[in-house]
Amino acid sequence: MPDLDLDKIMQMAQNAQAELQKAQDNLDHVEVEGASGGGLVKVRASAKGRIIGITIDDSLMKVEEKPMLEDLIAAALNDARGKADQAAAAEMQKMSAGLPLPPGFKLPF
Repeated sequence: MPDLDLDKIMQMAQNAQAELQKAQDNLDHVEVEGASGGGLVKVRASAKGRIIGITIDDSLMKVEEKPMLEDLIAAALNDARGKADQAAAAEMQKMSAGLPLPPGFKLPF
């Protein structure tokens, strides 16, 4: 592979940075769903980690179920966060796979 001059490398870095920003902006449009309690509590989130909505089964809407409900909400939030992180990593991998980066060049900058 011929040596790349510094200007070309800088241009490639700027293009990669613009693509990275675009991909990060798009993460807010990728949705995931976390669940707990066999689906009694569901949390929808963006791959960027923004919580979009929470669904709680009516059977959990009792005062005596409050401690369990709180645990299920925390578990569903953690599940959604884990799935959001996975979705974000997959989206960033797709984005970086299409960039013509020199060997050894790593993202993010």
